[in-house]
Amino acid sequence: MSKKNIVLDLHPIFNKGYEIDKALSNAFNEAEDIKAKELEIICGKGSGQLKKRVLRFLDQKHIKEKYHRIKKDPNNYGRVFVYFRWK
Repeated sequence: MSKKNIVLDLHPIFNKGYEIDKALSNAFNEAEDIKAKELEIICGKGSGQLKKRVLRFLDQKHIKEKYHRIKKDPNNYGRVFVYFRWK
């Protein structure tokens, strides 16, 4: 299994709540399947509502168990990185 990174751009579905959660879940499933090291979530700058939604998703207990840590890009407010450590 190759250790690769996944990029999820939420711009096209920024105002579709259900699709956002579905896209995030699918990205986590893909990361688990391929044992990705990193998931980059692009939520854009905007008003910050999409980023807040992403962070709430990441804060759920069953999701927190899947990743090692998250990092908000200090140089670009519109990106969040999720890092994994697979056993």
